[in-house]
Amino acid sequence: MPKGQIEHANLSVTDPDRIARLFKELLSWEERWRGPSQKYGWSLHVGDPENGATYLALYTGDHVKGKYDKGQPLNHVGLLVDDLSAAEKVVAQHGLKPFGHDDYDPGERFYFFDWDGIEFEVVSYAGGASGEGQ
Repeated sequence: MPKGQIEHANLSVTDPDRIARLFKELLSWEERWRGPSQKYGWSLHVGDPENGATYLALYTGDHVKGKYDKGQPLNHVGLLVDDLSAAEKVVAQHGLKPFGHDDYDPGERFYFFDWDGIEFEVVSYAGGASGEGQ
């Protein structure tokens, strides 16, 4: 049976540079590429410099309006961090509001919406309910 992992998610956003700055500070990611997309706009790729196969494609163009209802087009994107408290401070410094703080298996978490209404879950397995992980 094949084994795999998520390589990337492609998110439609109104300001790729703005959200890339958040991910650079929140996850210690780096910009890996930017350029025109195959249709209608352009993309900025930001990801883990140690694992080049893990990144987010931040896509924009005149047709991207932002402000989707929760669950349209996706429910949320999960981000794994080693220090939940520090991650929450970064989110708040970017003017975003963390909410939904929970601690249950497999770890502690909080959520936030970005400027385009995309929901992110930030989770840490270090010291959470299960105590497993990193």
